[in-house]
Amino acid sequence: MKRIGLFGGSFDPVHIGHLLVAQAACEELALERLFFIPAAQSPFKPASEPAPAAARLRMLRLALAGKPNYEIDEQEIRRGGVSFTIDTVRDYTARFPGAELFYLIGADHVPTLPKWREAEELARLVQFVAIPRPGEVLADAPAPFRVKQLGGWPLRLSSSQVRSRVKINQTIERLVPFGVAEVIAQNELYC
Repeated sequence: MKRIGLFGGSFDPVHIGHLLVAQAACEELALERLFFIPAAQSPFKPASEPAPAAARLRMLRLALAGKPNYEIDEQEIRRGGVSFTIDTVRDYTARFPGAELFYLIGADHVPTLPKWREAEELARLVQFVAIPRPGEVLADAPAPFRVKQLGGWPLRLSSSQVRSRVKINQTIERLVPFGVAEVIAQNELYC
């Protein structure tokens, strides 16, 4: 049975924390492939407007270059509008029948799972993998969701912190891959 990871998010921008999570997920879950799925618009951030999709995709391509187990899936960007996990998971169950699907989420989202669109079906189709931040205690998985915690390397870093540092002209060196920093600077993103 194939083991496939799904890593959704805004990736606005992709940073070292995302890459460490990806590595830990591949190792701990024995994933054959991990798909990075950038959202067109996060339902959790309805008031925020992410950087243009083309820029976020370019940053992801640069960050994932040379990593054959990682792929970028643009389906949510192509669909446009608010991105709902159930639509994406249904696509993967059709594309990879019989595969075991693991969906990576921030540990802070675990209590909200019952509020996700078509939660019952989502719980049946995919196992969630919670990514904790340092010092964070994982909440119990609400029924009927299956949630396991990723060990990895908890890192207190977020895309919003990267954007804030760019806005006040602080360095983002070592927080994002070099190519990602270049795209941010060349396109004057987050200024």
